[in-house]
Amino acid sequence: MRAIRRFTVRASLPEPLAGLRALATNLRWTWHPPTRDLFASMDDDLFRRVRDPLRMLTAVPPARLEELAGDEDFLTRVRAMSEDLERYLTEDRWYQQRPQGEQSPDAIAYFSMEFGVHEALPNYSGGLGVLAGDHLKAASDLGVPLIGVGPLYRSGYFRQSLSLDGWQVEHYPVIEPSALPLELLTGEDSEPALVHVAMPGGRDLYAQVWQAQVGRVPLLLLDTDVEANDEDLRRVTDRLYGGDADHRIRQEILAGIGGMRAVRRYCELTGHPQPEVFHTNEGHAGFLGLERAREVIDEHGLAFDEALSAVRAGTVFTTHTPVPAGIDRFPVDLVQHYFGDGRLLPGLELQRILALGAEDNPGMFNMAHMGLRLAQRSNGVSQLHGRVSRRMFARLWPGFDDAEVPISSVTNGVHGPTWVARELTALLGGKHKAWGHDGKLPSQMGVSDEELWALRRDLRQKLVLEVRRRVRNAWLQRGASALELGWVNQVFDPDVLTVGFARRVPTYKRLTLMLRDPERLRALLLDEERPMQIVVAGKSHPADEGGKALIQQVVRFVDDPAVRRRMVFLPDYDMSMARYLYRGCDVWLNNPTRPLEACGTSGMKSALNGGLNLSIKDGWWDECYDGSNGWAIPTADGVTDPLRRDELESAALYDLLGQQVAPLFYERDDSGVPRGWMSMVWHTLDVLGPRVQASRMVREYVETAYHPAAVTSASAAADGYLGARSLAEYRRRVDAVWRQVRVLDTELTVEAQERLVVGDEVRVRAKVDLAGLAPSEVEVQTVVGRVGDTDELAEPMTVPMEPSPEGEYTATLRLPRAGSLGYTVRILPRHDLLATPAELGKVVLA
Repeated sequence: MRAIRRFTVRASLPEPLAGLRALATNLRWTWHPPTRDLFASMDDDLFRRVRDPLRMLTAVPPARLEELAGDEDFLTRVRAMSEDLERYLTEDRWYQQRPQGEQSPDAIAYFSMEFGVHEALPNYSGGLGVLAGDHLKAASDLGVPLIGVGPLYRSGYFRQSLSLDGWQVEHYPVIEPSALPLELLTGEDSEPALVHVAMPGGRDLYAQVWQAQVGRVPLLLLDTDVEANDEDLRRVTDRLYGGDADHRIRQEILAGIGGMRAVRRYCELTGHPQPEVFHTNEGHAGFLGLERAREVIDEHGLAFDEALSAVRAGTVFTTHTPVPAGIDRFPVDLVQHYFGDGRLLPGLELQRILALGAEDNPGMFNMAHMGLRLAQRSNGVSQLHGRVSRRMFARLWPGFDDAEVPISSVTNGVHGPTWVARELTALLGGKHKAWGHDGKLPSQMGVSDEELWALRRDLRQKLVLEVRRRVRNAWLQRGASALELGWVNQVFDPDVLTVGFARRVPTYKRLTLMLRDPERLRALLLDEERPMQIVVAGKSHPADEGGKALIQQVVRFVDDPAVRRRMVFLPDYDMSMARYLYRGCDVWLNNPTRPLEACGTSGMKSALNGGLNLSIKDGWWDECYDGSNGWAIPTADGVTDPLRRDELESAALYDLLGQQVAPLFYERDDSGVPRGWMSMVWHTLDVLGPRVQASRMVREYVETAYHPAAVTSASAAADGYLGARSLAEYRRRVDAVWRQVRVLDTELTVEAQERLVVGDEVRVRAKVDLAGLAPSEVEVQTVVGRVGDTDELAEPMTVPMEPSPEGEYTATLRLPRAGSLGYTVRILPRHDLLATPAELGKVVLA
């Protein structure tokens, strides 16, 4: 018989143990070992199986709970952990200790389609979600007042297994939210607090709001599986990244518009400050900006353009894709279907909404374009990705060089306390904590090569045992008999160089690049003197048949009895598996097609555990590789044939593994320690330790995005939105006359001398027609740079020009470099509430 409905009954704790519930439901335990140790001490074997304090409280027998309720030593530990948590939640931290006047904003809403906090809350698919989880954790540690917002998926992403022939098989286990570390947000009447968004045909989509507590940060998750919804609407949050475009746009309407309404309701019910800044992690929740515009129009009577100015001031947008194909796009008629009747966002004209998502294809609505148009501050997730994004979206700012497109970069980071092995933290005397605060890691601090090398072997041994366990389970799932699996006990060796490759499996990540020459790979794996072993893991999107075929290629290779003890594919990659891999692998392999990896963070986690990266210089590795902290795989950037490119880059990969990586790992001194290898490990910990931390990332967001956005937003909203009205009026006037603004004449003069040399002063004069705009409303600039055959300015330098009494503009500048130089004069809009002169996408060139 099957149950028609599932529900969870939580344990009734003896009153002396009541403090355990707060410790179990606040997800700080996921990165706080003493709290985990407390729960493990209740029943160590049970905790090793469930690895979830909340499940522990349900699974521990009542008799054991009564016993613990009378154990004074245990109760003392419970009180100590409860006091420690309370102190963590209330004390001033980095954000509160910043100089006076820099503590705004009081709240920031952070929207993401997925959050990977821990496998106990399976609400993520991969890197984007894990990044979002690390963002919340680092914000909590720093005291940054974030509120996380996103959907709650009743079937999560999917669980992965393999068929007998190595094909990915997806399973969707249904989760029960009441069994997770979640609390239902309730209203004054103690009933679930529902939010709703209008659907076509006069229907409404309702969602209840589950709250997770990630340290100091509340995480609000919207769930549509409620009785108020029709059956099809109940399935809106059934699974992550599933369904067709219609299902997808419903999810994104809920995430953005419903998410905004959930934040408002949560703050009303709890007294939490309403957010002043709104961070959209990728374009999925971009409709939140439209909901904010509706709020401002309803509450303050602003026109749409005025509301848009106010909304943009307080919005931050992060893009994660380096290719147009990775952007969410919907057919325009589908957007019209949901927004056309005016019920979803009353007061907002459909054509204005459609214009925000306009792109080259008039039949498509582009969520990234809308995100960029609704945010005054936007960024990519590595320096290289910032450059790629500026080039990819440059058409939204015509007339500007790629470098001037207003998309900055904040390189992703990872949450060290979550990912670093506690054994390594103990060995290094807590210096990993220093990475999260002052950004410094003193070299070695008395820890010897021998000690660190021994620890690395211990972590490798733990990985070996986990690999064998998972390989055995995978074969049993594929239909093998336990009697056939004796060979699994010889899979992997704790003394063999171990390479890890684990990530999502889209084509550009090139899962099978290592298989380009199977015989050469086989020779590396089975080398008698310097063998290596490779662990591979990753999920392909259920609709990506090409990705599944790549997994099958790897599985068929590793099924070969000749290599299966040296190379494995582990199905069902998740955060629990990832921790073993990051901690136990000596080398982390990443070989995407450059520059298609926006950032990638798995190699960061490996580096924090003393692993060395072997990677294409893409994403974060492009800016962090220094020649001594790992290896850079040469790229065939000029080769347009993808097969030829793969051939060249795979050959370079084999060369590095066989000629540099393996020899260095196996080159031992008399004590059996690879001194050269350990030198690279120490250098990696010293140099990369501070740079790859999520705490560094969140501090950058605070200083370059959240704080400036709060200041601009407050200026826009002050005095009845006078600033927003002023900017909207300014934009209207600029739009009306900009085509008549001209540079009429320019002249460059120098002091008479035989030749110009670097550092000489020159004077530039320009006569302009501002078409009625005041000099204070524009910025006139001289631009000087290198010129070649086409007269295009390269490496340009801009110098502001000042108006003269004669009605002209002048500037004096020192010649910055030798060689062929050129100059021009340009005119840009200027307003106090613009973040950059390029923001409006308007420029007049001489």
